[in-house]
Amino acid sequence: MTTRLQNYVNGGFVDAKSGRFSDVVDPCTGEAYLQAPVSGAEDVDAAYAAAAAAFESWGRTTPGERANLLLKVADAIEARAGELNEAECRNTGKPRARMAEDETPVAADHFRFFAGAARTLEGPTSGEFLAEHTSVIRHEPIGVVGQVTPWNYPLMMAVWKIAPALAAGNTVVLKPSDTTPVSTLKLAEIIGEILPAGVFNVVAGDRETGALVVGHPAAQMVAITGSVGAGMSVARTAADDLKRVHLELGGKAPVIVFDDVRDLKAAAESIATAGLYNAGQDCTAACRVLVHESVHDEFAAALAEAAANTRTGDLSDAEALYGPLNNAGQLERVAGFFDRLPGHAKVLTGGHRVGEKGYFFAPTVVDGLRQDDEMVQNEVFGPVITIQTFTDEADALAKANGVKYGLSASVWTSDHGRAMRASNRLDFGVVWVNTHIPFVSEMPHGGFKHSGYGKDLSVFGLHDYLRVKHVMHYIGE
Repeated sequence: MTTRLQNYVNGGFVDAKSGRFSDVVDPCTGEAYLQAPVSGAEDVDAAYAAAAAAFESWGRTTPGERANLLLKVADAIEARAGELNEAECRNTGKPRARMAEDETPVAADHFRFFAGAARTLEGPTSGEFLAEHTSVIRHEPIGVVGQVTPWNYPLMMAVWKIAPALAAGNTVVLKPSDTTPVSTLKLAEIIGEILPAGVFNVVAGDRETGALVVGHPAAQMVAITGSVGAGMSVARTAADDLKRVHLELGGKAPVIVFDDVRDLKAAAESIATAGLYNAGQDCTAACRVLVHESVHDEFAAALAEAAANTRTGDLSDAEALYGPLNNAGQLERVAGFFDRLPGHAKVLTGGHRVGEKGYFFAPTVVDGLRQDDEMVQNEVFGPVITIQTFTDEADALAKANGVKYGLSASVWTSDHGRAMRASNRLDFGVVWVNTHIPFVSEMPHGGFKHSGYGKDLSVFGLHDYLRVKHVMHYIGE
């Protein structure tokens, strides 16, 4: 192993001044294949200095100028999709076919959306709200933004953070996960060939590096996608300097299946895919099924069959729905839930590691769980779907809302009124009806409660990276 990654700062790749490195492991094999910098204070300082200097000009560009450049970034992502796919798949173990079909085209679309959104900002009408005074509302970039992204969707979560921040006129210092920095640095190379130096910077590193990025005095805002614990830590640190905070954290999505679903088998197959995709390493995964007691047996059998027929495999397996878990620690965490599984729970399929090499885990369905069970209340973040029953609509909603998370949910029913009532009463930021997990650039994603605050995607995501200023002119004689 001879290849060492570098940080991307001020328009070029640079060695970390810290002189420290950590292994980057291929989760399909469990073996290291690269080394990445563990950046220290001097490295973070350099990235923020570059971002602050670049903001002096980037923050004054017109929306049209920024949009034209971001459209070029989108074109470059498509043109170099093969490089991005290979970097992401080797680093995460995702099947190549899934990456090429599901993620890279969407990443380009996000940049195109925010390029357009930057040019179509709307707000209150300017006018004379006080006699002889004209009021105008300005939308302005916040400044330098520090961002921290996770390991489950390294490329996509970076794009979700970068695109709106840059479209709004901010500059960025981003720290990717220590286990998955490769595709983010490849993206930085692509962006750096189009945007001015210093507008986008990447510093690789560990938790200490992340704390330096979040706590740096040059950051006017910090944004993170990560665990609830990480989000709480970021919020505490940001509070010391009154930084704006954007938190997209964990989830425990309820999937409410009513007894009037027309085709239970088809619903079960869709839910299995939405729960097992990306090895369940998705805070919106369809991981917590609540099914009406009258159709429990039929649905549970169909869901177990769909999961058992789901294939996990390495990045070259064209038939695999998902690859390995991200790292050894995550494999240990998922397996630990089964070591502690209560006696009343029943594993219908899976529940074990697959193979001796890498971090693969079998598609799993667990039945008979109760509301206060650990696997219901806490995020497993693995290819595991749990099943509970409910008696009526009120019971379903009480159990669905009875967790600390509030990110996403879905309702499966043929009754339109019931779907509307349930979606209104579910305490989750995204609710799907008769589907689960699709995202589009135009619609917001973000949660409530311990799932954080702020929105990714959509014009709401763009507004999160803008500040509002009121300018009043005296126009009297």
